[in-house]
Amino acid sequence: MHRFARTLVGISALGLVVTGCASTPAAHAGPQFAPAPANSNRAFSPFVRANGFLFLAGQLGTDSTGKLAPGGIKEETRATMVNIKNLLERNGSSMDKVVRCLVLLADVNDRQAMSDVYVTFFPADKRPVRTAAGVSGLALNGKVEIECVATE
Repeated sequence: MHRFARTLVGISALGLVVTGCASTPAAHAGPQFAPAPANSNRAFSPFVRANGFLFLAGQLGTDSTGKLAPGGIKEETRATMVNIKNLLERNGSSMDKVVRCLVLLADVNDRQAMSDVYVTFFPADKRPVRTAAGVSGLALNGKVEIECVATE
């Protein structure tokens, strides 16, 4: 038998032995959804916790009253990122644990102005992977919406 094939057989046998000796793994907890307010008719959850990750729904650049931050793409981006930061921190994570973002722009030509603000929210050595795309419209006529995935 070829040495490589013998090694694979040996590894497979070892895997069976180790698997047979291993204790039963703890039950896998399913996803945990954000609690819904009483009488809520919301269409989505603001976040879902699953497998050590926190998945955030798209965030807009709104203030505590639900109105968009005035002043254009940079101000909306700043408010969006503050909303993301606050949501992460309230749920046991932080900006330096964000691993992926999706940025939706009402005008793809705002990409650089958005990026100028966006990068200030992450340590230079821990910037997440990101996709930015232009879309035909956003809720509240917003200029930017950002969703993120972070580790806990």
